[in-house]
Amino acid sequence: MPVNLSNGKPLAWDSPGLDADTKAMLDNLQPNILQAHVREHLSVLFVHFDDGPDGKRFLRGLVALMKSARKHLEEVRAFNKTQAPGTPYVGVGISKLGYLKLGHSTTGFTDNAFKSGLKRRKDTLSDPPVSSWEAPYQKEIHAVVLIGDATEAPVTATRERVLALLPASATIVGEETGQGLRNAQGRGIEHFGYIDGRSQPLFLADQVAEESGHNWTPFFPLSHVLAADPLAPKPSRHMGSYLVFRKLEQNVRAFRQAEEDLADGLGLAGADRALAGAMLVGRFRNGTPLRLHGKPSSDGHPVQNDFSYRDDLGSKCPVSAHIRKANPRDSKDGGLERILGVMMARRGQTYGTRTDTPWDDAPPQTRPTGGVGLLFMAFNASLQAQFEFTQQTWADNPDFPAEGSGHDPVTGQGKRDVKVVFPKVWGGDEFGSPQPQVPQTVTLKGGEYFFMPSLAYLKSL
Repeated sequence: MPVNLSNGKPLAWDSPGLDADTKAMLDNLQPNILQAHVREHLSVLFVHFDDGPDGKRFLRGLVALMKSARKHLEEVRAFNKTQAPGTPYVGVGISKLGYLKLGHSTTGFTDNAFKSGLKRRKDTLSDPPVSSWEAPYQKEIHAVVLIGDATEAPVTATRERVLALLPASATIVGEETGQGLRNAQGRGIEHFGYIDGRSQPLFLADQVAEESGHNWTPFFPLSHVLAADPLAPKPSRHMGSYLVFRKLEQNVRAFRQAEEDLADGLGLAGADRALAGAMLVGRFRNGTPLRLHGKPSSDGHPVQNDFSYRDDLGSKCPVSAHIRKANPRDSKDGGLERILGVMMARRGQTYGTRTDTPWDDAPPQTRPTGGVGLLFMAFNASLQAQFEFTQQTWADNPDFPAEGSGHDPVTGQGKRDVKVVFPKVWGGDEFGSPQPQVPQTVTLKGGEYFFMPSLAYLKSL
């Protein structure tokens, strides 16, 4: 029988009573989808095929370098027990044009965004024109190969093995290199200096057990991240996921200047000036959620995630804050995210090198204006219903989650005509005079939509 994607309980992947179809799904699903794979060092190869049969042989050959989701989860458990290192991550995605080049029909794919491709979704996403994208992304991309690990050497070695399989008729049209960015406490951050990667949807029983809460439920069913692989031998048990890849350049200097300008506009002084950035992001740089605290918690505390906004009209966390627009948490049980099925499994990685200290209070003029950013990656059961919905209806909508919220200060795109308000005092009922929105400091440099097929499909080529 088909795998139950809408089960009301987290998947106990290691249960002795797991049914045969779910076992087959895990044995044929790519890693990094249900649980993030360590990829402190990451290589992303974008491939163009001139010859379909050669492309098939290349993709089939990659299977020997790949592992299943089940194998990955077993490695994670072994590492947690004995610190035994796992094997490198190799992931493969195919674009709509890639499937056509391989000689496949794409009628079995139900996601219209995937069947259009990212270049044709400009108006939906308020993206810059394709002519302004970096040159590799303007080309026709047929496949992406992701190679990641905790250290650089295995990534380099695996990358060479991948390139050795590449036929003469195929071309690497572009490559990105990601490298983890961490603060002084060793926590993952993005280039604006803030803790990143929290508020992820959790699908597995052991994940949920580690992060149970009373105010926010992180569990989401498999239907949020998995989709039947229509070209696999048995689509009812062979699953994949839609991947959105977007290279997002960050103008750190402009964002830090916006923090300073907002602090001035709110009359904040001394240590309280950190509140301005927290009001834009929704968390202080060390991850302390503004919904719970008006000052950053000790760096020794874990990054809290058990909170919702259902009784906060903006007096603590402004309705315009990035994490509130991206995840409104309007009820304990998931609310809009669960009802609409929009939560994505984000697997992004930072790129670019820094000569400054990203998390300190150095002046804005010492910060980079480009050359650094995020390789945004997220797995979806539907690109249209998840990624595109959250970008268009939430991030770019100045009236979500409430009228006058403005654009998402981090990921929002479009004209920022609306001014936004902030509480005069954290937790107080009075709001100050309207302030200009943060200018757009994140710019799309290119990307594509892919489907991450099942290993069963790749083996069948």
